[in-house]
Formats: sequence, structure tokens, C-alpha cells
Amino acid sequence: MAVARHPRPPELKDATLEEIMERHVGRFRDKVADWAAFEDAKIEGYKRAQHRFIGAGGSGKHDDPTVIPARAHTLSIMYVEPGQGNAPHTHEVEETFFVLDGILEVFVEDEDGRRLTTRLGKWECIACPPGVIHGYDNTSLQPVWFQVMLGRGQPDTMGYADDALFQRRDQHLKSV
Repeated sequence: MAVARHPRPPELKDATLEEIMERHVGRFRDKVADWAAFEDAKIEGYKRAQHRFIGAGGSGKHDDPTVIPARAHTLSIMYVEPGQGNAPHTHEVEETFFVLDGILEVFVEDEDGRRLTTRLGKWECIACPPGVIHGYDNTSLQPVWFQVMLGRGQPDTMGYADDALFQRRDQHLKSV
């Protein structure tokens, strides 16, 4: 007989295996690309699609019933066409980009505008520490698919480095 060596969280204490499997499996075929997941995604050069699997990620869309409930981290798949990326930003937790297909140019920068950039290919990643300004661009000729993880189940909405963008960082949530 099998013995669970750790207790289930309270909300799963009496859940059946069928209920657990139904609520905790995410399939790409069931995902709808969210092209308005972030406030900066309205701006040419920052357009991208988020496919949420676990939690909302840095989008702030925590009420999406189609995702697996987040506990300790979030997980999304991003699709970024050539010439697109995201605005420099920070998080209060670590953010990891893991490239699944294509080439992604990632950067970190300081408050003085000094930027270091590197290119990541398939099966390569960067872990961006909390409070470090970072982002990415697709400067290649092909789309890029990559996984994004944030180190908290319900992280704060990303903190854009640009003041004007930061002031309206939650505007995309008003249409939800």
C-alpha cells in the first residue's frame, strides 16, 4: 500500500484523483493566445502572445479559470514574432526565460541605462533576479517560443522601467 509522506494542501484534502487530474493538467490545444496579456503589448515592438498554464505570470490576470492554480510559481509559454519583444521591467521575484524554439535576445540593465545583452538558443535560459531590470527582443528572422516562470504563485504585475508605462501598467486588466 502506498503512503503519502506529505499532507495535501487543504483545498485538495478530500479531492478525488479524477478531480486532481482534471484541474492540474494543462494542454496547449486548450489555450487561447492572449495578445493583450500585458500593457506594453499594445505597442509596436512589444507585441507578443502569452499562453498561461500555471497562474497568471506577470500579466496580473489572476482570475483566469483555464489555468492550473498557482502555488509557488507560474508558468507560461510566450510566442514572439521577429521584431517584437517586451519593455524593460522588474519583478519582486525571480523570472526565468527558457527557450523552446528559436533565438531570443535577452538583456539586463541598470538604472544608468547600461545594458548587457546575450542570445539564447533552444534549450538555453536566463534567470533574472528580483529587482534587476531585464527583458527580451526577437531580433532573428523566425518566431521564438519560450517558457516563462515567475517565483511566486501570484506575483505583482511587472514593474516597467519606463515611468509612463509603469503608471498605466494595470490598464490591460480593465478589459478583462
